[in-house]
Formats: sequence, structure tokens, C-alpha cells
Amino acid sequence: MKPVVALVGKPNVGKSTLFNRLVGKKISIIEDTPGVTRDRIYGDVSYKNKKFLVIDTGGIDLSTNEVNANIKMQAEIAINEADVIVFVVDAKMGLDANDKATRDIILKSNKKVIVAINKVDSKDSKDHLYDFFELGLDNYINVSGEQNIGINELLDKITEDFPDYEEEKADDRIKFSVIGRPNVGKSSLVNAIVGYDRVLVSNVAGTTRDAIDTTFRYENNEYVVIDTAGMRKKGKIYESIERYSLLRALKAIDRSDVCLLLIDATTGIIEHDKHIASYAIEAGKAIILVVNKWDTVENKEEYIKNFTKILRNDFQFLTYAPIVFLSALTKKRIHTLMPEILKVAENHKKVIPNEVIDDCIKEAYALNLPPSYKGRRLKIYSTEQVSSCPPTFNIMVNSKGLIHFSYERYLENKIRENFDFEGTPIIIRFKNKGEEKM
Repeated sequence: MKPVVALVGKPNVGKSTLFNRLVGKKISIIEDTPGVTRDRIYGDVSYKNKKFLVIDTGGIDLSTNEVNANIKMQAEIAINEADVIVFVVDAKMGLDANDKATRDIILKSNKKVIVAINKVDSKDSKDHLYDFFELGLDNYINVSGEQNIGINELLDKITEDFPDYEEEKADDRIKFSVIGRPNVGKSSLVNAIVGYDRVLVSNVAGTTRDAIDTTFRYENNEYVVIDTAGMRKKGKIYESIERYSLLRALKAIDRSDVCLLLIDATTGIIEHDKHIASYAIEAGKAIILVVNKWDTVENKEEYIKNFTKILRNDFQFLTYAPIVFLSALTKKRIHTLMPEILKVAENHKKVIPNEVIDDCIKEAYALNLPPSYKGRRLKIYSTEQVSSCPPTFNIMVNSKGLIHFSYERYLENKIRENFDFEGTPIIIRFKNKGEEKM
């Protein structure tokens, strides 16, 4: 499981800039889709042979009489979940009472702490650099998130005790996770699938303490279902902070082939559901939309028809995901779920012969030539599938600069029309002729 690094500090010290620098260019296949939260607070970082998750926390401001308790709690949650804490301070402004108060919060965790003295490119920084040794911590690194100064040194220090990243050992069993916001019935669904009470079930949001793997058999084959954890309650850290409950879901998503996004039929869709879905998509996982508590609604057939329209409208970036309506509590329609899981898992690892996918794209190109731009028109030379899980295709072209997102979407739709990729994202990469394939 990937280690976790939390960026902590007072407001305006440059945590978000440093976060973006560590994560690098953020590539999201749904970033420009309306209705999807863009203020990403989690990111994957790869450095040398190390990988970790980084959390960008809200600024802790204790300098006023009205303490923002919610932000403080969120930061405490991140600190408790983290393996390493990067305490970001502002070399331009110098040390203040907020920094000292933040230090006191961090020290209670007994975690490894690195003080990142940010904005050292500022002309005022020389007057304050040595002030921060008053914090009494062990590791100090001068950085500038804006100017990319000291970032490699910071990454070396962050990862020095992290193990080299290794892909999990080959396991042919299909693994699927149940993800969703608190109190939508994740644990109840796991129990319904495996046939007995395996995890703690309560109507209090966040009662699942850890991600729990359960092995079970279905039609003589073995499968693994992962119930994503809620929040741990430590002191004043409360389980109702939905933003940070996502951290454990991320860990489960990382180990899954298929993700079941569970939605509560009684409360409908909220923005957080889309936020969680976006991480499963970015991880390249197959996904199924599962509407739970179906037994509580009236006029069930009419409800399915209307709610399906709502789902398709709100999850426009998931038009390929199947929808299953069920009740984990009464087990009504529970039998419809496993066949869908098996189908999308198979689609997720599907491989199309290169000559077949090449013919498909060339035919799509001939049927609908892209418009010319400044006297030049996109030409497609060849297409091949280079990997699966998710299915990934390289299309060789004369110039990637001539690709318009609408034409890319057209080609994806043509692939989906010709081949069953229900439930799985597919990735299309355009390569200039002569460019490396991978």
C-alpha cells in the first residue's frame, strides 16, 4: 500500500503550489466536464522507484478568536493518516504564532516531520530563514514551489524510508471495491454479497474502521470484495468529515479491478459522489453505479426510469457505466450485481487484435474526416492496442496538434460501438509518426 504524505501549514504559505509541483501536471480525463469538483486534495506522486499519495490540507489559522475548527479537524485527520508530514512555512513572512501552534499539533502525532521552508526565491527570505529553527524540529529544507527550487531534495527526504514500489503479486482473482460516501450501505452490501455479516454495520456514518478484504466463492470461482473504510475517531477527529474519508477509498481503489460506486436512493446524488467516481476513473478502474436502498422507494419501475435519467445527466463522464438497482438490506435484486461485475471485469482486460482495431479506426476516419486547420488535415496511419486494464490504444497520426477533443470523443464512441467496453474507461493516445509507441 502506498505511503501517505500530508502537507500542513497556515494559510497562504504555498501548500497548493507545492502540491501541484510534487504531483506534476495533473491529467484528468474528466477535468473539463461540468459538475465535477476540481479542487483536488489528493494526488499520486512517482519519484525514482518510489510512489506515494500526497494530501493538500486547508490552512490552519489559530490567530483569531474564531478558530476554524473544521479546517483544524481536517488537518488533524490528514496528520493521523500520514506516514510523513511536510510542514510548510513561509520564508517571506517568517515565523509566527500560527506556525508554533501548528507545530504543537504535528508533534502530538509522533510522525516524521520535514519543515519545507517555502518561497526562498523571495528577496525577503534571507531575513527569516533561520527563524524556523526555533520550531525545534529535525529536518529543514529550503524550497520554492513556484520556482522548482529544492524539490528533488525534498522528495529525497520524504521517500528515504519508503520501500521501492512493487506491483502486487499476480492474483487472477477479480477484486472489486465498494466505494461511496458514508452511510450509503457499503458494509451492508458486502454482507449481502458474501452472505453473512462480515463487517460492522451501523446507521452511524463512518463505522467501518479499516478496509476489509473478504474472500468468497461465486459459481465455483473465488473473488475478493474490499469494503472501504470510514474514518477513525481519534480524540477530536470526527467521522463526519467526508472529504477525508476518501483517502481510504483511494487505497482500496488502487487494489481493485472493479469499483462499485454506491449511491443512496433516499438521498440522491451529491457532489461528493462525483468526486469519488473521478478517482476511480483516473485510476483506470472499471466502474458500476449501484443504487442502494431501492426497497424504500415507491413506484419502483417509474423510479428506476426517472433515476436512470438523473444518473446519466449527472454522470455524463460515465455514460459507459452500467447501473444496478438493489437493496443490500432485503437482498432484492442482489442477484443482478455479480453478473455485471464479471462482465465489466472481462471488458476491462479485453484485448482487440491490432488489425481489427486498425480497420475500425480507419473506417471511422473515412466516414467522418476531421476538419482542416490552416490548410492541414489530421491523418491517421495506424492504430494498435498497447495494454489492457484499462484498454489503451495508440493512434499514429501526422500531427498531434491537429487533434480536437470532439474528434477524439468521436473515435472513442466508434470503438465502443464496435466492441463491448461497457463498464471500463478506455484510453486513446495519439502519437506522431516515428514517435515512441509507449
